[in-house]
Amino acid sequence: MSQEKVLIVEDEENERSGLAELVTLWGCKCETARDGIEALEKIEWFAPAIVVTDLMMPRMDGMELLRRVAELPLECKVIVMTAHGSVDSAVEAMKIGAFDYIQKGGDPTRLRTILKHAVSQHDTERELEVTRRTLRDKGVMGPMVGSSRQMQEIFHLVEMVAPSTASVLITGESGTGKELVARTIHELSPRKGKPFIAINCAAIPETLIESEIFGHEKGAFTGALERRVGCFELAEGGTLLLDEIGEMPIGTQAKLLRVLEDRKLRRLGSKVETSVDVRVLAATNKVPDEAVAQGYLRMDLFYRLNVFNIAMPPLRDHKQDLSELVAALLAEMNEKHGRKVQLVSDSVMSLFSANAWPGNVRELRNTLERAVIVCEGGVVETRHLPPGFGQVTPRPPVQEPNAVRLGVGTTVGEAEKLLILKTLEATNNNKTRAAEILGISLKTLHNKLKEYGTSNVATADVGQ
Repeated sequence: MSQEKVLIVEDEENERSGLAELVTLWGCKCETARDGIEALEKIEWFAPAIVVTDLMMPRMDGMELLRRVAELPLECKVIVMTAHGSVDSAVEAMKIGAFDYIQKGGDPTRLRTILKHAVSQHDTERELEVTRRTLRDKGVMGPMVGSSRQMQEIFHLVEMVAPSTASVLITGESGTGKELVARTIHELSPRKGKPFIAINCAAIPETLIESEIFGHEKGAFTGALERRVGCFELAEGGTLLLDEIGEMPIGTQAKLLRVLEDRKLRRLGSKVETSVDVRVLAATNKVPDEAVAQGYLRMDLFYRLNVFNIAMPPLRDHKQDLSELVAALLAEMNEKHGRKVQLVSDSVMSLFSANAWPGNVRELRNTLERAVIVCEGGVVETRHLPPGFGQVTPRPPVQEPNAVRLGVGTTVGEAEKLLILKTLEATNNNKTRAAEILGISLKTLHNKLKEYGTSNVATADVGQ
């Protein structure tokens, strides 16, 4: 505890001076305050690592001081002193954020032990913070890599939101690392010791998604042979990532919204509600505003999830991070496959820099994994890359059977009708798929077909 700063807050003068003398003998730098107001003033310039405070004081008591200290950017541990028989107050202080408590007039050895533990934890957290900031400055935060301006902004946002309980909506193209961001938020949060559960809403059949998320009771539906706990309950106390939230059925979105607001869920087939304590993160590769406008995402759910937004940049917009990404991915692939590939050649790096990377970091990962597997030595050469890597594949011509031909004089309404009907024909009358291709909601498609007076697929050429 040598030279660690401790602030003693006590309105009884004799008690205050006695504690200060004792703590000073143990090797700490000590300051004192008569109440919470004076303590806050001294915290500003003294910046203590530990605050030892009485609970019952005039002007500002210890409980209010504890709340105020918790709001300060300064990281310090608060130990509360309680009079005999006021253990309930001490427990309440622990819930607010006190490190520990001790009864006044007790054995000084216990205070010294608690101080040692507080100092040790404070030092550990301070070292971790320094390490984390150092790594961030070098372009590393958890599994994320990049020293570009775009990635540094992402790191800053993650660092700000991770300690909170706010919902986060992570947006960006497929393969940009949205799940890595979610995992990093979890690992930097107070929930890091609890489960992190990720579920891809696009990969689960619509008939099963509610069971996957909320769980079900035995006999809730055909094939429900036993009770099953859903993702919410699996993530209890931790973090749940709902990936591709825009692919979740609208009906399920309404039930999810209620769980987020009430913090209670009901398994399929159950009459009993279960309380859940889960931080929900969501991710989508759709543009949120467009997803809402097109009916893929409920507006009220969007606002509930979008408390904090993190937009992941595509790799083509921060290619200056390529060398760092390549080095990190090579290390990962070497460990995964038991190889010793050290670097990529200059010619390979030139190809990487010129590539558009439509698949983003996921495409880079897959490319390097293949190269590491086939590489005979310690350097990845162009011959180790996938055949045709970097070549632009020409877009195939539109096939004649699905072509929409319009003559001069075709009205906008006629053109719209023809496009809708031809798209339905191309999808074998699959209205959900047709709506996706057309970029409209399923409801809008049904309204259009009702307007045309038909639900059948028809074909026609206008102006021929």
